[in-house]
Amino acid sequence: MTDYHSHILPGIDDGSKNLDESIKLLEMLKAQRAAVSVATPHFYADRSTPEEFLERRNRAYESLVAHPAFPGTDIRLGAEVRYFSGISRMRELRDLRIEGTKILLIEMPFTKWSEYTLRELYEIGGSGYMVPMMAHIERYLEFQSKGIVEELASNGMLIQCNASFFANKSTSRKALKLLKRGLVHAVGTDCHSTDARPPRLDEFEKVVTNKLGDRFFERFEEESDSLLEEFV
Repeated sequence: MTDYHSHILPGIDDGSKNLDESIKLLEMLKAQRAAVSVATPHFYADRSTPEEFLERRNRAYESLVAHPAFPGTDIRLGAEVRYFSGISRMRELRDLRIEGTKILLIEMPFTKWSEYTLRELYEIGGSGYMVPMMAHIERYLEFQSKGIVEELASNGMLIQCNASFFANKSTSRKALKLLKRGLVHAVGTDCHSTDARPPRLDEFEKVVTNKLGDRFFERFEEESDSLLEEFV
């Protein structure tokens, strides 16, 4: 299984605080069958340049893989890019894509999106060298018009949900409905720590297999994993 959204790199954002916590998170993810972990630390255009961010990200990654207890996890480097007005015109944006792919994980505003905001997304997607993936789509739905997920998907956007969306009893029904309709392309743990915001991939798998069956889960897993090869 691929975890498309995580904050496992040490000391770079509000995720893992240090190397020891990063190792523990990777061990948890391995136990939950995460074959690939996409490291997506937060990128804020108003706080650093892409060059500065990439330098810090690479240093954190190198320190992690050099740790004696590093479990040999397949880590793909990326970023969780906070949307900002004019994002479609940032030339360095492609440097923040998930390593080896055209996929760009974007965190959207927690307000109702304007036509301009959506147009910027579609311009990114229409560039030919980037495919936007909406980070934790469930966190924006209360602010948007009905049918926004369908609109995004029909315009080529990839939809990522957090494992907790399925694991929490209050939201699992809505999550399963989106998944069953083919409106979820990827799942991420969005893990930040081993306690307050841990990985919950095992709970996601349990909910989906219990409600939709083993075969459905296996098919979703295959299709989700294949995104890393499809969008290169």
